[in-house]
Amino acid sequence: MNDAPRISYASAGVSIEEGDRAVELMKEWVEKARRPEVVGGIGGFAGLFDASALKAYDRPLLATSADGVGTKVQIAQRMDKHDTIGFDLVGMLVDDLVVCGAEPLFMTDYIATGKVVPERIADIVKGIAQACAESGTALLGGETAEHPGLLGVDEYDIAGSTTGVVEADALLGPELVRPGDVVIAMASSGLHSNGYSLVRHVFFAPADQGGAGWSLDRHVPEFGRTLGEELLTPTRLYTLPCLALAKDVEVHAMSHITGGGLAANLARVVPSTVSVRVDRSTWSPQPVFGLVGSLGGVAQEDLDLALNMGVGMVALVAPDAADAAIRLLAEHGVQAWIAGDVADAGVHGDGGTVTLTGAHR
Repeated sequence: MNDAPRISYASAGVSIEEGDRAVELMKEWVEKARRPEVVGGIGGFAGLFDASALKAYDRPLLATSADGVGTKVQIAQRMDKHDTIGFDLVGMLVDDLVVCGAEPLFMTDYIATGKVVPERIADIVKGIAQACAESGTALLGGETAEHPGLLGVDEYDIAGSTTGVVEADALLGPELVRPGDVVIAMASSGLHSNGYSLVRHVFFAPADQGGAGWSLDRHVPEFGRTLGEELLTPTRLYTLPCLALAKDVEVHAMSHITGGGLAANLARVVPSTVSVRVDRSTWSPQPVFGLVGSLGGVAQEDLDLALNMGVGMVALVAPDAADAAIRLLAEHGVQAWIAGDVADAGVHGDGGTVTLTGAHR
């Protein structure tokens, strides 16, 4: 007779009951992230979205994006604060759509964790839902997966995907960019969600590994708050301001400044017929960027490559539209300024390139 204890799904580390409770706790927040086109509620095998609204378009183009937030989730886990990381996820998704002029319609999320703690999952979804509501995006559904043995009990990772739509005639992109266009830079809220492997090493690694050895609860005078609070600052959402910009101003292209930095991301929307110059002296990045550089001895070139350096979104607009663009963005709470210009290929560098000049103020 085998006296070994019986093994169940729960004893293996997966709790169906806790998963169900997490769904109940998140329902309130998901409901706040609805659009009129959403059919039904959460709990089904698939989210439903009434696409008949697309009949109003002459030639609707669907846009899609998938992303996560990288190692920033470790900051949320170490601080045991989980209700803002959803803004980072939504920002990484919907603002990739906005650069082509697409309106985000809906998104789905995926949360993988070592152990489902319903309150923690609900906090994560709360942030996602609040960001969806702010950006006009429906949270159509998602998945929470419990992975004991693969992730620690307090560890999780989040990712998602989103779908949007743009009228073909309103599509933004490189083919519209021309010499004389003006570079409009939009301020970031801080680090956003990129470069955290570098940032964490600089702040947390011990001195013999080149880091500062700081703790998350260290008060940093330059920030006016703790290091952890600064690093957990949510990603700014540009969705509605940029949609308004594309509607009311002659915008030719936009670029979301994420991994790879300003020059590399802006170059993705620059045709081979022009070159772009961006002048660093037109803005002063937030103190966190300077501290990463000084504490870690990180060269300007590496900072520019890994971090947004204070600019989260860029628009290339017609020269006579620059002032109107800056005013409109200010009305939507986004600080913006003229940061450079577009010229014929070879004037600021090889065709299709972006050159950063000058030093930050």
